[in-house]
Amino acid sequence: MTAVSGQPRSIDDHLAVVRERLVRLTPAEAAAAARDGGALLVDIRYGALRDRDGTVPGAVIVERNELEWRLDPQGSHRLPQATGHDIPVVVFCNEGYASSLAAASLKDLGLHRATDLVGGFQAWRAAGLPVTPPDGRPTVPDAWGTG
Repeated sequence: MTAVSGQPRSIDDHLAVVRERLVRLTPAEAAAAARDGGALLVDIRYGALRDRDGTVPGAVIVERNELEWRLDPQGSHRLPQATGHDIPVVVFCNEGYASSLAAASLKDLGLHRATDLVGGFQAWRAAGLPVTPPDGRPTVPDAWGTG
């Protein structure tokens, strides 16, 4: 099941191994973590999905290919919210697959409280949690922080 031995594994097997490292949150738990625990919600969905379905109020938008650079507290391209390795981060994608891989990557950077949202944005919306509907204008990633 591990690629450490040099043997290939499927993405499903890899995802299972990655998720063993995470304490994944349900939509209600993620909302509470943001509200009560100061967790940073991070939307890594691509623009077409955000523009079609809307966004989570208060979540920062970070393209997946920029995630590690934007959340590395020691990086020169970090978001202003990336203040230390101890910040709780809840990453979400559309359905909760890519976000697991992204959260594990953040953990590898030392963001030990990084996790993801079970079911992603679609589960958040299905749970009746707040969503800012699309307004016809393209959504864009949050501005680069200056560190």
